[in-house]
Amino acid sequence: MSRFWSRTRGGGGAPEPSESGPPEAGPPAVAVLAPEPAHGPPAHDDEEPPPRLSFVRLAALLIVLSGLGLLGFNWTKSALAPTPQRSERTWFAPYVDTTLTPTYAFESASSQPARQVALGFIVADRSGSCTPSWGAAYSLDQADQTLSMSARIAQIGVNGARAIVSFGGQANTPLATACPTVAALTHAYSTVIQRYSLKVIDLDVEGAALGDGASIQRNAQAVRALQGTDPNLQVWLTLPVEPSGLQDNALGVIDAMLAARVDLAGVNIMSMDFTGPPPSGSGMTGPVEQSLRAAHDQLAAAFRQRGVTLSSLQVWEHMGTTVMIGENDITGERFTVGDARGLVAFASRVGLARVSMWSINRDSQCGSVFSVTGVHSNTCSGTPQSALEFSHIFAGLGGVVPQVVGSAAVATLPPPPDTNPADAPYPIWSATEPYPQGYKVVENGNIYQALYYNTGADPSAQAQTGVQGPWQLVGPVLPGDHAPTLPTVPPGTYPAWSPATAYHAGDRVLFNGQPYQSKWNNQGASPGGEITDPFGSPWKALFTIPGEPAQP
Repeated sequence: MSRFWSRTRGGGGAPEPSESGPPEAGPPAVAVLAPEPAHGPPAHDDEEPPPRLSFVRLAALLIVLSGLGLLGFNWTKSALAPTPQRSERTWFAPYVDTTLTPTYAFESASSQPARQVALGFIVADRSGSCTPSWGAAYSLDQADQTLSMSARIAQIGVNGARAIVSFGGQANTPLATACPTVAALTHAYSTVIQRYSLKVIDLDVEGAALGDGASIQRNAQAVRALQGTDPNLQVWLTLPVEPSGLQDNALGVIDAMLAARVDLAGVNIMSMDFTGPPPSGSGMTGPVEQSLRAAHDQLAAAFRQRGVTLSSLQVWEHMGTTVMIGENDITGERFTVGDARGLVAFASRVGLARVSMWSINRDSQCGSVFSVTGVHSNTCSGTPQSALEFSHIFAGLGGVVPQVVGSAAVATLPPPPDTNPADAPYPIWSATEPYPQGYKVVENGNIYQALYYNTGADPSAQAQTGVQGPWQLVGPVLPGDHAPTLPTVPPGTYPAWSPATAYHAGDRVLFNGQPYQSKWNNQGASPGGEITDPFGSPWKALFTIPGEPAQP
């Protein structure tokens, strides 16, 4: 069928596969909105929370302070004034392992019930150079060709949700390590931010990166430069934690950001894989809450050391947590659906900004009929649950990532689909073609992928009825997309196919400039027959085109 497309469509594209210095010195601004008590720790969730400072009162306070000349450089405006329009509710953003096979349909509202999603991970490419890649497996261009990444991220916006891209992670080389200068790192980050029109990013710093002081400083200076270009860019730090709190190396990452005058939207702590003895019968709820309380006090102290005093509630509003659902990497640690409900209650009670989980790829029960527990898997949780049960529990929090008031960039809607057939990056859907599972097509400016073998099922009709059929909507054709160039080999590489020649299994020929290999002995059977009957044809194409699933 891909060969049919090649004859009727044509092609036009490639086949698949000086360092900036620190900011000017100057004392940080000091603004006391709700002073901590003179003695004793800040208030916790089981105390009566302090009244929230209204926007009107806050604006009046800032005007007075400005008139008195008491406001200096606003190096942490999120701490001084709630510039983002907060929903007053905790928001949930599950992580997606984007390069894991099978590919998870994070762009589908039925597969991803949250109103935002964190996509991991952008790291250095396989060579370790300062070039962004998805999981060191795909360049940004390859991710578009193979995974339709840009279209899928755009579809999240079409659905009214928000995509967050996470940089770093546990595996591979972080860009902050691979990029030798602040300027190079800033450019690498900007490449990703601009490509996907991001307004929220997540910097996951863990493992060896926690001890790399040079990369930590580069990271802080690069993020400061990014926010100098786009003050509305929201930046989250994701760091490991123990029940006793953040370790010194993690606190050093936070301090580097604050020292560089980065406006942190929040610190997301990974309340998972604790190194101490596994919890006893009470489950993970206790250790998770303990880690959050300890980190809360540490963050309050970290801000205070930089001249900003926050109330207990304001600290919670700059915090998030990520749990590993089901069986954790540490044997004996298992986060259950009961723990998830406990975390939802805790987050709602204290006013935690964010809850995340690793990962939505794992949000299903191991075992097709009976639950299999204690399994360490990337594609199931290892604990009893229903499909997407963790996601639905956390999605009940109901919050959304804060929008930045007055930001035209945030309000910009995804571009309308490009309906020009000449720009389609995959074959135009045909009612007469058979489509196996995994095949991608374009119709009316949208990209669809076959969930199972089908013929004659109109993808756009399915979208209009809302009834799930054989097609999954991937996302829109975007400005700048174009038809790919079909692969060919030089004339003479193989003999041209002839109907008079008897071919044996393994023989190779050229047909319309494209290579085929005989699967069994045959004569007179045109390689073109593989178009409509890829399984019954004696010929196997030795090439693929974008949209076509890989052949065995």
